[in-house]
Amino acid sequence: MAEEKTNEKEVAAETAANVEETTPVAAEAPAQKEFDWYAYENDGHTPAEIAELNEVYDKTLNSIQEKEVIDGKVIMMTQKEVVINVDYKSEGVVPINEFRYNPDLKVGDSVEVFVEQLEDKYGQLVLSHRTARTHRAWQRVNEVLKTGEIITGFVKCRTKGGLIVDVFGIEAFLPGSQIDVKPIRDYDQFVGKNMEFKVVKINHEFKNVVVSHKALIEAELEEQKKQIIGGLEKGQVLEGTVKNITSYGVFIDLGGVDGLIHITDLSWGRVNHPEEIVTLDEKINVVILDFDDNKKRIALGLKQLQAHPWDALDENTNVGDKVKGKVVVIADYGAFIEIAPGVEGLIHVSEMSWSQHLRTAQDFMKVGDEVEAVVLTLDREERKMSLGIKQLMPDPWADIETKYPVDSKHNAVVRNFTNFGVFVELEEGVDGLIHISDLSWSKKVKHPSEFCKVGDKLDVVVLELDRDNRRISLGHKQLEENPWDVFETTFAEGSVHQGTIIEEKKDKAAIVSLPYGVEGICPKKHLRKEDGSNATAEETLDFKVIEFNKEGRKIVVSHTRMFEEGEDRPSTGAKKKSSKSGGNQAVKAINNSNEKSTLGDLDALSALKDEMEKGEK
Repeated sequence: MAEEKTNEKEVAAETAANVEETTPVAAEAPAQKEFDWYAYENDGHTPAEIAELNEVYDKTLNSIQEKEVIDGKVIMMTQKEVVINVDYKSEGVVPINEFRYNPDLKVGDSVEVFVEQLEDKYGQLVLSHRTARTHRAWQRVNEVLKTGEIITGFVKCRTKGGLIVDVFGIEAFLPGSQIDVKPIRDYDQFVGKNMEFKVVKINHEFKNVVVSHKALIEAELEEQKKQIIGGLEKGQVLEGTVKNITSYGVFIDLGGVDGLIHITDLSWGRVNHPEEIVTLDEKINVVILDFDDNKKRIALGLKQLQAHPWDALDENTNVGDKVKGKVVVIADYGAFIEIAPGVEGLIHVSEMSWSQHLRTAQDFMKVGDEVEAVVLTLDREERKMSLGIKQLMPDPWADIETKYPVDSKHNAVVRNFTNFGVFVELEEGVDGLIHISDLSWSKKVKHPSEFCKVGDKLDVVVLELDRDNRRISLGHKQLEENPWDVFETTFAEGSVHQGTIIEEKKDKAAIVSLPYGVEGICPKKHLRKEDGSNATAEETLDFKVIEFNKEGRKIVVSHTRMFEEGEDRPSTGAKKKSSKSGGNQAVKAINNSNEKSTLGDLDALSALKDEMEKGEK
């Protein structure tokens, strides 16, 4: 300011000198004038001169407007403020805390400022460096997004899912996935450092900027990746770094390209989780097993670098040998036993017990159990082995003829039913079948569940024995004398017995309960009563045995025969019928008799006519 005033005085003095030179000397002294205060205050300059001087001065100043960003120069710094000259008639003052990001700021540096006011109430120019940086930052950020230029930013702090970065004075978000090509577990290691970025996304509505550091190194790795992929071959062994561990496998960084070791290719033995074999950032050798045509998916192997455990299996191990191992996996159908690292054999559930009842492997063992087993099959080429543990116990069928000879009696437990019989267990591993026809002599059994239930104990007798097929035929009714030997005399054909109809089948026959718990069959046509109606269920009547079949255990009875043949009628309670009624009964007798007359039998028809005429008289 002092320098500017000095310049003004020099310009005024020079102007006054020029005026004196051009003014002619008066011959006579002029008359005394009134004192010119304006000229006194302006060092003798006239208003025109002052206007001319102001015009010259204004041309030396910048033409600035409010709300615009301009460049200024630092002319002075204090502990609290920075004075900035923007070539305006007054300097601006900016708080020094707006320059915290730039601790190396010094006098003479050029800085950008935002004109908030040309004059405040004190006539002072009001500037802001922070606002200018924000305005310029948005302009530059948009330019950088278009050009793809690499920029430098300052990592301020950590936030959820990533980092906050200061870029050109505005805060940008650096996602955790965009920090590096490999997963980063410790974000704090980047806080307080300057890093290079590329702007990848801008949200103008919410004023959000997303940057990426990963994009920079991906370009560098792409070239390396091409070189690595171009030289890949199946069977090639490479060194890699464990990049990520999942439940299904391990991702290996091969120097810019990733490959996957599936969990089944980590070890020849059982692996519950890959963490049992490798750790993060561990360097290991792997072999390339396969890759697709574009070589984007690379399958790697670790166990293939080691000899197969089956190759080291003792050559003296043969079928029938006893081996010891540890239960590693259990399924419903069996258990896998590891007899050596990487060498497993299957014990099927059928080889765990001599019993033939369906059970699960969990009923016999659990994971981690140490068991002894017998080698049943061994295929070294296919690397398969089946084992058994029931072979360590005596086979109950070995001396079956001695323990369960034909006609011997035993006690058995009912295990399950079929439509044709009952399966019972004599002892573990020895089952027998009682056919439905061998359950009872007298009772008609439609389904075995009517006779007994699972868990019941039954006395049985051995009927047949087939050791080769491991089958035993048993009987229950054979424990008692065959009542049909007695029934043959009691229910002889022609004998009469009182019975109760317990079941009536539509259009077929009825089941009749007879004495001694015997059931008989009464055909429908033999249910007709003397009054012409048919007998129904729960009626108790007299029945005549018309057929007895001992082998088929079948008795056929008839109620109709009771009044069709006079000699068989019960005398008690019998009523005499009229001759007309007798004629009707005679017709019925002929029509229903098993020995029916034919139409050609004239003698029978004539006799019938005579009998009817007598009845009418």
